[in-house]
Amino acid sequence: MNGVIDKQLVRRRFRRALPTYAGHAEVQRRMAVRLVALIENAGASTHLGRVFEFGSGSAMLTSILFERYSANEFFANDLVAESRAFVEKAVTGRNVERLTFLPGDVERLDPLPGNLDLAVSNATVQWLHDPARFFDRLATSVKPGGIVAFSTFGAENMHEIAALGEAALPYRSLDKIAALSGELFELVAIEDDIVRQEFDTPEAVLRHIRKTGVNGVARRAWTRSQYLDFLQRYRSAYPSGEGVTLTWHPVYCCFRKKKS
Repeated sequence: MNGVIDKQLVRRRFRRALPTYAGHAEVQRRMAVRLVALIENAGASTHLGRVFEFGSGSAMLTSILFERYSANEFFANDLVAESRAFVEKAVTGRNVERLTFLPGDVERLDPLPGNLDLAVSNATVQWLHDPARFFDRLATSVKPGGIVAFSTFGAENMHEIAALGEAALPYRSLDKIAALSGELFELVAIEDDIVRQEFDTPEAVLRHIRKTGVNGVARRAWTRSQYLDFLQRYRSAYPSGEGVTLTWHPVYCCFRKKKS
């Protein structure tokens, strides 16, 4: 079943997962690498004036981005205020002249940083309540010719969890993600992939989810019998070799602000 996004719950889950996220989020790291490649393919200059990242988290994308790019001003946002320390560490020694950290819900951030050459986000857009409205606002903050590049997850993401009756995010189709370009952006690229990650046991799947904070909609507490029943059903439905699988559906998207 689809779950309602509770931003306070999302904040608590990701705050708890911040220290362990980078060590367990292998798929999200691969997504960040591919996202930077997408930015390169779009022809972004290696030196940028103003860059905005929303959903900076453990600064995984921040670190990878500024291995390749430099910026006069970098604005980073995250729902979790403690992300600031991770971002500061990631840009230390990089060619970033000025860092501004903007904590809080990006959908309530007003105004957004303006005159942007690049806006980026890795594995965050799925948490927005109203992405169409947010991207319309973002369009007014990006320079003509500027780039917006983001990764998110598609409809097949973590389908095992939803199929077993647990709360899951209402992931969007590729068409709906592409439509976020609205009237002011042109679609440069949209790509997707299916990644099946193997775990030794269903318990390992649940530990992985907890250590990365990626299920910010599940609220109910299981009884022991419900927990054991879930493990058994997962093991029966999604076996792989000696273990089980968890499916990821990364989506990569790049827009360019229209010049007229």
